[in-house]
Amino acid sequence: MAALLETDVALRQAYADFSARYPAYTATRHLDDLRAAEYSRLDEQGHIYVDYTGGGLYADRQLREHMGLLQKGVFGNPHSSNPTSLAATELDEHARHFVLEYFNADPDVYTVIFTQNASGALKLVGESYPFAPGDRYVLTFDNHNSVNGVREFARARGASVHYIPVLPPDLRADTSVFEQLLAETKPGQKTLFAYPGQSNFSGVQHPLEWIARTQAAGWDVLVDFAAFAPTNRLDLGQWTPDFVDLSFYKLFGYPTGIGALIARKDKLAKLQRPWFAGGTITMASVQGDGYYLAEGERGFEDGTINYLNIPAVEIGLKFLQSVGIDAIHTRVMALAGWLLEQLLSLQHSNGKPLVRLYGPATTEGRGSTVTINLFDANGSLFDFRDVERAANERQISLRTGCFCNPGAGEVANNLTADDMRGCFGQEERLTFEEFLLVMDGRASGAVRVSLGIVSNFSDVYHLMQFVRTFVDRSAGR
Repeated sequence: MAALLETDVALRQAYADFSARYPAYTATRHLDDLRAAEYSRLDEQGHIYVDYTGGGLYADRQLREHMGLLQKGVFGNPHSSNPTSLAATELDEHARHFVLEYFNADPDVYTVIFTQNASGALKLVGESYPFAPGDRYVLTFDNHNSVNGVREFARARGASVHYIPVLPPDLRADTSVFEQLLAETKPGQKTLFAYPGQSNFSGVQHPLEWIARTQAAGWDVLVDFAAFAPTNRLDLGQWTPDFVDLSFYKLFGYPTGIGALIARKDKLAKLQRPWFAGGTITMASVQGDGYYLAEGERGFEDGTINYLNIPAVEIGLKFLQSVGIDAIHTRVMALAGWLLEQLLSLQHSNGKPLVRLYGPATTEGRGSTVTINLFDANGSLFDFRDVERAANERQISLRTGCFCNPGAGEVANNLTADDMRGCFGQEERLTFEEFLLVMDGRASGAVRVSLGIVSNFSDVYHLMQFVRTFVDRSAGR
């Protein structure tokens, strides 16, 4: 009991200092009430959830509203004109229009294609983009693997692939390479440019000004906003990329299994689908050996859409709208600022730092995703898997590994092209455990903490108490 009281006193003192230095946080106190009312299971079960980039959390209200909708209605497959089909169609189309409204996207300019997730949206672009010999696919090092994977479509059609490196320690893009590629644009050459609005590894937010600059040079622009949108305002009236991918569970937790490709209608018309499926055609024939692909989003939604869960997307977006994305952003950035300061202040008794940060050390030009590794007083790495196991024992949900972002991880951990080429071209696949042996003690992954809608000071405070347990410990133990 005495130890608990001491912890409470220390927490209150730390919060008083934090709120004095981050006064904007106090304007977000309604999120504490929201947590108590809609996410009470977090504190009732003793969870410290800091994996919002991995997946958002849903409010009780979202479930109640969606279940109530399903209980009161009778909904059939939308690919018909019977009463139950029309009822489902009306709800799904309303949700489609509300996605545009939430992101301030002009419905005369943009359309929404529902997909399984952000990766499904990216695959639609990759498989359908009209790459040809001489064309280019340009992307930053710190893209998610689903963006990296588009390079295989580009290469298969004879296009070249160009990566823009990110530079340590902040892991921001090398603007000199960006400027060079922009200057080398040739007339008639198609260039698809892809980058994350916010890196899911480092938290870096790349300039949205790149969108207009590259479009002016004739490039098509795909921005991965999956990690950006949950805690930042995405205004597609101000920023007008050609393609945007999202996973809705990252924004508000429920439902899973639904994402979207938000595409400019003029650029969607350029895409050439390599196949057709149920729901994507106006007519197809076996004996006539032909088909007509439906126009607009219908031509890209393969089979039957997730028609019973799509209405929950609108429910989730309206919930976020009621909470206020700007309030969420203010809160998480205040917490991230304090967390960064605390992590970077930790030292062993010999003065050596405990924490190595991968990404910006301040909140300027970054989001609330913070990625680190821990090192002992001799400079030996604490295995991220051991860190995760220890966190699990304290009911702390964080994430470890490379986060499907190999480019950023390789740069952060000083892994070279030669290091990585050695992992490929062998007769047998290299397992992850074998990869760790090849790395011979060097970092091959990291520990990621990410904040979201109902993160609070207690979460980051107790996270820091956990990290401090590694001070003066040996990585061999």
